[in-house]
Amino acid sequence: MRVAITQGDTNGIGYELIFRTFASPELLELCTPVVYGSPKVAAYHRNALNLEANFTIVSKAEEVHDGHVNLLACVDDEVKVELGTPTKESATAGMKALQRAVDDVKAGLCDVLVTAPLSSNNAIGFTGQQAFVEKMLGEEGKSVSLLLTEQLRMAFFTSDIALKDVASKVTEESIVESVTRLFENIRRDWRLSYPRVAVLALNPRADGAEEQNAIVPALKQLEEKRVNVFGPYAAEDFFGQGSYKAFDGVLAMYHDQGMAPLKALSDDAAVCLLTGLSMVITEPALPPFVASGQAIPDESSMRQAIYAAIDVWRNRQTYDAPLANPLPKLYHEKRDESEKVRFSIPKKHENSIKERL
Repeated sequence: MRVAITQGDTNGIGYELIFRTFASPELLELCTPVVYGSPKVAAYHRNALNLEANFTIVSKAEEVHDGHVNLLACVDDEVKVELGTPTKESATAGMKALQRAVDDVKAGLCDVLVTAPLSSNNAIGFTGQQAFVEKMLGEEGKSVSLLLTEQLRMAFFTSDIALKDVASKVTEESIVESVTRLFENIRRDWRLSYPRVAVLALNPRADGAEEQNAIVPALKQLEEKRVNVFGPYAAEDFFGQGSYKAFDGVLAMYHDQGMAPLKALSDDAAVCLLTGLSMVITEPALPPFVASGQAIPDESSMRQAIYAAIDVWRNRQTYDAPLANPLPKLYHEKRDESEKVRFSIPKKHENSIKERL
């Protein structure tokens, strides 16, 4: 399997992550890496950081050699390198490498794409890797950014907006859309026939207007559509009592509501999967300039991003194959409500008991 890997920001931690990841030759038995970037910049990073790393320079994906770390030259070698310093030039070089890598994966020359961290603050016309890839694929608005650890799969209902604006985004229609996409993507990417999805409440006690008027009606509508969804859960109880362990995916209402407990509960490296697109794309969940050129960033996140991309690609192949020519359904499936009882919210049971009394 060929894995396209972008260099990220040329002043960032991308090359250090890549070289440290492939310092173990065993990984070359699992995949053939194709690093999109600049040989001169790569050599600069290798020498400046005193890393032992060898790579084979190629000019196009058709020249790639198995068993080698291939570096596909697609960026001007005259790019100035200033380790740890974000510049327009370094961000633009990262964007060019991303563009070439996406084109090659689309053309079938590589199987999956793993992107090194790239800041969206400096390159002209670049608003982030997610939006950039969506536009290149002509699939705007279809992706779901899913954070992965050994314990959690976390998606966010909103992202990159002020907390004061979150409540206005919570509508029944938008909740139904977000949960449905998360449910379907988990089912395909992990080959889970009926994944359990938990939805967090917006308000601390899960009893605000947003829950009553939007989230609860949305979940009832989803249940009728056979989407295996539960909630809304108060975040404090959900994570504090370990309820997250019973679910295959979690939808947080806003960034910090999900990110803070995810980082607190997970010792392992986090990976971002850009799911819902025609292409498998992962990224180590690290800022572009963490300790660049000064300390050793943890390369395990890059390694896990590669593993995740390969696993998801294989799962999609086996999931899609039997669905290519489906047979008509000849029977009616009886709905099993046992899991609904198991994961129902205790508060509802308390209210029903009070009503009987």
